[in-house]
Amino acid sequence: MQLRHIKLEDLKPATVNVRYGKVAPDVSDIQPSIKKRGILQPLLVRPNGKSFEIVAGRRRYFAAKNLQKEGGKVEPIPCAIMAKGDDAAAMEASLLENIARLPMDPMQQYEAFARLVKQGETIGSIAETFAITELAVKRTLALASLRPAIKALYQNDQIDAETLRILTLASKAQQKEWLALVRDEKAHAPTGFQLKRWLLGGENIKTGHALFELADYKGAIITDLFGDDDYFGNPDQFWTLQTKAIEQRVKSYKEGGWSKVIVFERGQYFAEWEYEKTAKDNGGCVHIVINHRGDVTFHEGYITLKEARARKAKPNGKGETDQNRSQKPEITKAMQTYLELHRHALVRAELLSHPKIALRLTVAHIIAGSSLWQIRPEPQRAPKPEIKASVLNSSSHKAFEKERTAILDLLSFDKDRADLVRCNGDSYPGAMLFVRLLTLSEPQVIRILTFAMVESFEAGSCLVEAIGNHFAIDATGKWQVDDVFLDLLKDKKAINAVLADIATKQIAEANTAATGKVQKGIISDFIKGENGRRKHKDWLPKYLQFPFNGHTDTPIETISIGASWLRVKAEFGGKSTRKSA
Repeated sequence: MQLRHIKLEDLKPATVNVRYGKVAPDVSDIQPSIKKRGILQPLLVRPNGKSFEIVAGRRRYFAAKNLQKEGGKVEPIPCAIMAKGDDAAAMEASLLENIARLPMDPMQQYEAFARLVKQGETIGSIAETFAITELAVKRTLALASLRPAIKALYQNDQIDAETLRILTLASKAQQKEWLALVRDEKAHAPTGFQLKRWLLGGENIKTGHALFELADYKGAIITDLFGDDDYFGNPDQFWTLQTKAIEQRVKSYKEGGWSKVIVFERGQYFAEWEYEKTAKDNGGCVHIVINHRGDVTFHEGYITLKEARARKAKPNGKGETDQNRSQKPEITKAMQTYLELHRHALVRAELLSHPKIALRLTVAHIIAGSSLWQIRPEPQRAPKPEIKASVLNSSSHKAFEKERTAILDLLSFDKDRADLVRCNGDSYPGAMLFVRLLTLSEPQVIRILTFAMVESFEAGSCLVEAIGNHFAIDATGKWQVDDVFLDLLKDKKAINAVLADIATKQIAEANTAATGKVQKGIISDFIKGENGRRKHKDWLPKYLQFPFNGHTDTPIETISIGASWLRVKAEFGGKSTRKSA
């Protein structure tokens, strides 16, 4: 390889450079050094006619050009000259330099590796050259299956890397259908985890969950190179085979001497604290739990607590002797009540001087319940699936779900548990949870209490208004106008008032006679900054402000936002500029 000093005007970036593009790179970090000392590390170039093209060193080249534009003197640049026409070697050199300097995004890696494959390089040789695994190369090359329009969305920062990778699971038809959703302003194109569920028919069922031989499955197997997992492309066929396999397991258990085998409904949770471990020979049962994700768990040797308590007076757990039946209990029922009340009084008095223990007991009651505590999680019911989807996609709800995951992990609960608060009217689960809470620190217990309270906090209550005003909550940046909001905005007077608020009074007056659809289209233009309208993405309706307000003088016919808030707003300094029901 020859070393020469070449004039700046005789150099230009090569198209094989993995970061080749029309936009000049950011060179602010190296500009001062080059201005002071010049270019010390040679550029890697190769002949191209009478000039040379840069294989590696593009940023140093642009830094030198900037220096020249500023009037600085640029000496001929040191260059290492490669053999002409060796595209594969040139690309490898460019990749090696760029990977060492800064990780490229997935699309840049794909385009570079794809060109190497086109030049005759194998997956193995690419992996060896860049000291990465063959799986990593395969993952990158999997992007070849994507439609150009999807690649363009990523390159224009309209989708993230996770969504890009998940789309490699999609067939060409699914990619086309997804792109149609992206282009439809009234539709919602799923991304991230929701996209994977959409692609796999709503069920991400891994092949590793199958109880049957994979050879019996005749549907498509979808490989996720980025997640190291394979998924069943036909959930219905999977469940047919899985159900048959479970039935065979039930038969095997019964033939093996188990007295009872109980198969739970799909998705039903097995609360271990509601059962007691019991040997097979003593009447223990098998409980088969089926998760919606396809995995099946076999809990061998359990009976319910109710059954276990009923056996306490039975020496062998199977039946009473005549001698047992003739024996009288040591204490009468009345004495039992007497002792229970006195023991309760002793414990209650002691708890008064231990607020930290009482706090943990409170948390256990809120989450597990008892015959006296009947707390339920807020059901989040919505009359339309579009409303539900809008809430689920909000940043506030995502923050809530993120905290749920952390709380479940803190309590060592099943990560797929739908609700933390789950009242069952039995004190045993509460006692087991209380024991767990005793091992946690004060801040951890308060964190759990906070989430339990928030999860069981009733929507549509005047307490929502009271707390919102107490904190003076500002929804800016936490909520954006979506198609669901505009669709639910029906009153024409309110639509025109919203238009005046988000645009101008003059525009609203000019469109008073226009249909609600036309006016909402103008509102949408202002939100998105389309059709020459000034973008107003952070606009908030008065409906989401604290204290509550409306856009017209028409009463709001709700108990929580209307009448109830009028009765408590004075306590929170709430002021309303409108009439309310």
